[in-house]
Order: sequence, then structure tokens, then C-alpha cells
Amino acid sequence: MKKHILLIVIIINLLSCKNKSSTEITSVKTAKELLNARYKKLLEYPLDSLAFPRSVNLKTNTIKKVLPKDWCSGFFPGNLWQIYDLTGNEAYKNKAKEWTAYIENEKFNNRTHDMGFKIFCSFGNGLKHEENEEYKKVIVESAKTLSTRFNEHISSIRSWDFNKNVWQFPVIIDNMMNLELLFEAAKTSKDSSYYNLAVKHANTTLKNHFRPDNSCYHVVDYDTISFQPRMKVTHQGFNNESSWSRGQGWAIYGYTMAYRYTKDKRYLNQAEATANFFINHKNLPEDGIPYWDFNDPSIPNAPRDVSAGAIVSSALVELYGYTNNETYLNYSKKVVNSLKSKNYLLNEDIEAPFILDHSTGNWPKNDEVDEPIVYGDYYFLETLLRLKTLRKKID
Repeated sequence: MKKHILLIVIIINLLSCKNKSSTEITSVKTAKELLNARYKKLLEYPLDSLAFPRSVNLKTNTIKKVLPKDWCSGFFPGNLWQIYDLTGNEAYKNKAKEWTAYIENEKFNNRTHDMGFKIFCSFGNGLKHEENEEYKKVIVESAKTLSTRFNEHISSIRSWDFNKNVWQFPVIIDNMMNLELLFEAAKTSKDSSYYNLAVKHANTTLKNHFRPDNSCYHVVDYDTISFQPRMKVTHQGFNNESSWSRGQGWAIYGYTMAYRYTKDKRYLNQAEATANFFINHKNLPEDGIPYWDFNDPSIPNAPRDVSAGAIVSSALVELYGYTNNETYLNYSKKVVNSLKSKNYLLNEDIEAPFILDHSTGNWPKNDEVDEPIVYGDYYFLETLLRLKTLRKKID
């Protein structure tokens, strides 16, 4: 009798599993299995020099594909390079090289400040894995092109060229991220002008972008006659005085990186101050993944921004290395654990070359809100690599 009851229970369980959705079944898989399944989606995405994957609308199952000139083009090959680093699978390296090659002509594009995002996230990651003289030439040429956007009187690199009827010389906090390209170009070429330009830009941003509470504005617009700030706004935030979470991430990451190259204590102090503002904010959720803007009045129902959490988590692994502040490392580990959970990891059945969900691109324009976005994946992978390197140092 007991055997019959046991058999019936087994049959019911089998039927139950058969009727479960793939999402429910997948949810019991390990984080490593799910990550590997997502990595494979990037490898399977077909090569197309005119269709770099930037984001995906899961409601319509539509992938947003962009040209090499888009500021996000370098992240996808960067993701492939980083997955190769994590897995050792040569297939990712080979695919990364193919995608990276498509971006090379951007080294001459002087109509954008996003040279670091495009070139350093792709070619820069490639250089970590092989001594490639051609890659070095691309980086130096890109730095040369980026330098043409520098204004000696303002001591900054111009960010955007649009909105000329509103702004005269806009500089965005994101622009700090492009300084790594200049610092590396200086090392490669032995030309200190790139280093000096990066330092001048960092100093000007340090002086004008931050509020008394150590949060930062998104945009500072400079007068082209007096060369002084004429307008401070938060273009992609909730309002001009709000704290747009990804902007805070660019600031923390940018000044931590600038300290790496210069050892200027002012940069380290600012990175710490803005990091403390971020991780101690009353509106930061318990799982460490911020809302897209700390001042959105719809919190706790506001969209999250995985990309902001990933940017900060990567930056704070490096910042921990300079400060030994366990709070920074603990935040990074918390974010990684959150992002490796079913709340943020894309289901393996979703046919799109992305890893994480719930990033927010441009909320004011209702563009890429609460979606998988390529740079969210990039800084998540970078965090994993930095934590891996840190463990090796400790061991």
C-alpha cells in the first residue's frame, strides 16, 4: 500500500513539473548555471557591424541595435572580453576580437566625447589579454581625437554638441569616464599632454560639479566668454537638484580611477565622499540596487537602475583597495549577490544577448526604462573580475 502511495506522489510531482513554466523550473538552477546560460546568449548573437546590441524591450521582445558611433557600442565587445576572462573559453575571445574590429573607425570621430566608452571598453579590454600594437595605436589615435574637444580656457572636454540653443559648452559627469583612455594613451605614447589634459578636466569637474552634500549635478554648462559655469542641471534626472543615481556612479568611479593614475588625494576624498552619500542614502533599497533617481517622489514604486548599482559596485571594489574600508567591499558583494538572483538575472529562455534586467536609461524621455541594458552587464562583469582579482591577492 505504501509503495502505491509513493508511486502516486512521484507521478503527481512529475506531472506538476511538466506543467510548470520554464521560469519556475529555471529558478531552481544555480546562479552559476544561469550566468553561463546568459553568457551563451551573447556568444550566439550574430555578427553585424551595424547592429551592436544596446538594450531590449521585453514587452515587445525587440532588441535596440545601434551603429558603432553610438556611445554604447564598446560595451558589447567589452562584455565578451570580460566573459572570456571569467571563463577561459576562447570562443568569447575570438568573438570579442571580431566585434572590436567594427569600432576602429570611431578613433577619428571628433563629434563625440564618448571615446572612452567606445574605444577603451573594447580595445582597452583587448589589450588586457594580448600585447597588440594595433590596439595601442587605436587608443592613442582616439585620445588624439578626443583632445580636439578640449577648451584650454575652460579646462574641460566638451561633452555634447546638441541643444546648442540652450547650452554653450556642456560638460557632463559621465565625461570623467573617458579620462582613462587619456591616461592610458599617455603611458603608451609617452606623451604627457594626454595626462595633463585629463588632470585639468578632472580638476574643473571637481570644482564645479559637486553639491555641499557631495552628490553631483549631471551637466555644468560653461559660458564661452567668461569661461565660468552659467547653468547647472540634471538633464537625465528627476529635476535639476535631484540625485540621478547613475550620475553619482560615474562620479564615484571616475574619481576612483583618476586617483589610480595620479595619486591626487583630492580625487580619493571626493570618491569616498560621494560613495558615502550613495551607500548611506535613506532611499537606497536594502538589496543595494538603487532607484533610478534618489529623489523620485514615487519611491518605492520608482524604477530601479541596475546599471547604477553595477557601476558603483565595480568602483567600490577598487576604492576598497585604496582605503581598506570594509563598507565599500560589503556593498559590492551585496550588489553582486542581488544581481545573481532571480530578481535581476534574465531567464535563460529569453533570446537576447544580455545578462541582467531592470536598468534605466533615460527616464525623462521614457527611453529604456526598466530594461536590460548593455552597460549594466558590463559593470557587473567588471565587478566579478575585480572581486576575483581581490580574492587572489588575499589568498
